[in-house]
Amino acid sequence: MWGKLLGRNAGRTAADPYALPVLRRGRNGMHTLRTLGDVRVCALVGAAEDGDWEAVKAALAPFDPGRDHQVLAELGDLDGVQNWIGKAVEEDKEHRATALLISGTRHVKWGWEARTTARAVDVTQDQWRVFHERLLIGEEQLLEAAELRPEWITPWRRLMTSARGMSLSSAVKETRLDAALRRDPLDLETHIEWVSQLQPRWGGEPGQALTFAREAIGRAPQGHRLGCVVAMAHIEDRVESERRGCLEDPAIQEELSKAAEHSILHPAYVRRPGWQHDFNLFAMALSLAGERHTAGRVFQELDGAYTGWPWTYFADPEQRFALGLRRV
Repeated sequence: MWGKLLGRNAGRTAADPYALPVLRRGRNGMHTLRTLGDVRVCALVGAAEDGDWEAVKAALAPFDPGRDHQVLAELGDLDGVQNWIGKAVEEDKEHRATALLISGTRHVKWGWEARTTARAVDVTQDQWRVFHERLLIGEEQLLEAAELRPEWITPWRRLMTSARGMSLSSAVKETRLDAALRRDPLDLETHIEWVSQLQPRWGGEPGQALTFAREAIGRAPQGHRLGCVVAMAHIEDRVESERRGCLEDPAIQEELSKAAEHSILHPAYVRRPGWQHDFNLFAMALSLAGERHTAGRVFQELDGAYTGWPWTYFADPEQRFALGLRRV
């Protein structure tokens, strides 16, 4: 909405030759971000939808799947990849590590899809069985990918997710966290995964996740996207809390505003493909906290781009995003 009025959308497209055009906008200029808003990622997803391994490899050339979590997630979230990627794992010896990484990532996500988001007590025995079968395949493939390419961080971040799902020991989970952070001590996705692990519903203690997030942003240089971990920690606190307005506190509002200024709103912040996901994290956290000034700046920069997650914590995610957009 504000982007149109200020001419931001046109200028940003000119500055970014890979920006994916917005096909349709709803009320208030809202639109769902597709394939990280990047034409190259769109080509990658199209090749994967076609099951064309050679085209997938060509489309991956501009990216580093061993480090780019968001690009890898686009493949891991894509239903149908599991039907053809196994052939690439077996037949393409030169690119076996990449095929294993994609397959392992897809199997972990596919496992969680079988489990669903239901509470553990509501998950059926058959769902648990399929969940663990798929996670086990994902574990084996990701561990082999990590062995073949020891510099990669993405297998370890995904192995943290599978370890949580399989209720592996704390020692195993911490070992995988350490393995990821050795490869990149400031990796946002690794920190966000650990924030989830520290929640009481997964065996953590109240306050642990927020302490971890605050320590992390304290190590991050200005303009680094790691500041998003503070927004995620507060969102998780809201998910865990039985009190709807638990974030509506001046101290929390100030902390979230400062974290946004330190990271996504700082001039040094780099807008990579999918940067809108970082902004949606802060948009949701600031909205839940009832903060309007910084939230307004964040929504303005988003220009209506809705990313689904983390709004999917709500039963009506699109409506919640639209409500936050209208309030600022």
